[in-house]
Amino acid sequence: MAMTDTTGTTGTTGTTGTTAPTPATPAMDKAARRALAGEIAAQLGETAPEPAGLIARALRLLGEEQVQATVARALEVEAAGGMMVPDGSRRRTVGGVFFYLLRADVGQKEWYRIFRPQTTGQPAPGAPGAPETLTTGPATVAAATPFDWATFGAAAAEAMSERGEATTVKLTLIGKPGTVVERGDVVLVALRSEKAPSFPKGVPAPESPTVDYMALVGRKQWGRVAQALASDPADKVLIEGYPTVRPEFAGITVFATSATTTGIQAGKRAAQATPTP
Repeated sequence: MAMTDTTGTTGTTGTTGTTAPTPATPAMDKAARRALAGEIAAQLGETAPEPAGLIARALRLLGEEQVQATVARALEVEAAGGMMVPDGSRRRTVGGVFFYLLRADVGQKEWYRIFRPQTTGQPAPGAPGAPETLTTGPATVAAATPFDWATFGAAAAEAMSERGEATTVKLTLIGKPGTVVERGDVVLVALRSEKAPSFPKGVPAPESPTVDYMALVGRKQWGRVAQALASDPADKVLIEGYPTVRPEFAGITVFATSATTTGIQAGKRAAQATPTP
């Protein structure tokens, strides 16, 4: 979904400007708001649950009239050619245009309440003890908002609003495999990580460091690895591959692009370091 660029934009934008929120419709109860939020999310092409939740809060705080008006404007912008992200690399999604316009229309306090519900006791912008704010574009945003797992979902949805492109993805597994299962040309290697590394200052530690991995290795790749592990009990497998999530496995499935051992790699480095006679 899309929602929080604050450094300007390129392309058709429609009319923006700070307006007073429209009072919520008293007759709309919680169930009705959720149902309508789901319909609006679908209309905007948003399929994840987080955007629908944000839209439901916007309906409660701003009212159906203002939200529907912003939806109409977002669709108009899309029909007219869309709205580019600030660097001009691509168009915003329709949902991204909606949240961009909504943020430009409402005040900082209302926007903060939509995106960051008061679940941790943190004061709203402008209140005593609230974080400093800075203005970087059409909307004023809170600076140095503390990280909190309670609002991680909303923060993640905000970050995913204009997601970047991961041009290279690679996961490396090093360890001692347990039971190895062969199925046709595929070898399944299961590994579990139970100890998280040290993280730089400011990066939160995972609440549960235990993660299971299932590496899918080609039979030909695995042949030499199996021989090396059998000849040296202290050797460790070294697998690199593309990580993904499969519904059949609760952990992370890794499609191996290379499979070797730390012993094999050490032998190669030693051979390269040996001068040729």
